[in-house]
Amino acid sequence: MKSLIRTLAMTTALTALPLAATADTWTIAGEESQVAFGSVKKNTVGEVHNFSGISGQVGDDGAVMVEIDLTTVETYIDIRNERMVKFVFGEDTPKATIKASLDAGALEKLEVGKTTTVDVEGTLTLGKTNIPIETSMFVARLGEDRAVATTDTMIMLSTKEAGIDEGVSKLMELAKLPGITRVSPVTMRLVFDRGGEKVVTQAVTKEKAPKAETAAATTVAAAAISGDVKKGKKVFKRCKACHVVGSEKNRVGPHLTGVIGRAAGAVDGFKYSKAMKGADMDWTVENLTGYLANPKKFLPGNKMAFAGLRKESQIADVIAYIDSESK
Repeated sequence: MKSLIRTLAMTTALTALPLAATADTWTIAGEESQVAFGSVKKNTVGEVHNFSGISGQVGDDGAVMVEIDLTTVETYIDIRNERMVKFVFGEDTPKATIKASLDAGALEKLEVGKTTTVDVEGTLTLGKTNIPIETSMFVARLGEDRAVATTDTMIMLSTKEAGIDEGVSKLMELAKLPGITRVSPVTMRLVFDRGGEKVVTQAVTKEKAPKAETAAATTVAAAAISGDVKKGKKVFKRCKACHVVGSEKNRVGPHLTGVIGRAAGAVDGFKYSKAMKGADMDWTVENLTGYLANPKKFLPGNKMAFAGLRKESQIADVIAYIDSESK
């Protein structure tokens, strides 16, 4: 979404202004940063989505370089993620790039514990289009080497201004929906850390997922202990359409209450695929980790449509949540 990315660009540039007076590079902390946008379908069903692939830096010369990986859009429905990339953003535009040149003397160095609101300008490149951008953001200096920038108010973005009306209409057609609102509210939180190499940190993309899956598959039982239950509850929203935890009720998929340590294909009354029914294994944390990273690769022939979680931390968190809800 052009307007969404436009605002993100300004958030990054804004954060850089009070920090550019230092002689170090500031890098986006991707794991703690978030860009969220909302949509309403059928007039009454509201949903929240986000991008996870945000990376970038502010150099000691005040130069800002940011990349947004559009393929990391997360709507919590796999097929919708794919359609957003294909029909809304366009498969030929996997990334948006933002550049800005900042005046290190424009603002005095922001002291630790202090906040400010700043206006700044920059340029977004989306495909072959260069778009001038400007906004106002709220900045807080959290420490000598850390700062955060958030939207000063909720931003309302029109799909007409973003040039994505045709894409939204295509989504409506494919999902057989009577309507999707053409204005989206957007909120953002970007955390910056000082230090590191002066290159743009590469965002995790779907093409790079197998590498993350390999790492995830090696995670041991400590994942259930080290995972964050609260974060895992949020990750589990992606699973709720098909699975229940906390009760023994089957949906499209079998219930997950007590799944850790349970034999694969063992829930009474659920019709498993031949692959799952014939799997000679228990759902140890290690096996769950590998399966959640890439279900089709871990157990070929199983029926689960979910493509897998990109991040090892998300897998650890959701396993911790499932374990906590099973007790």
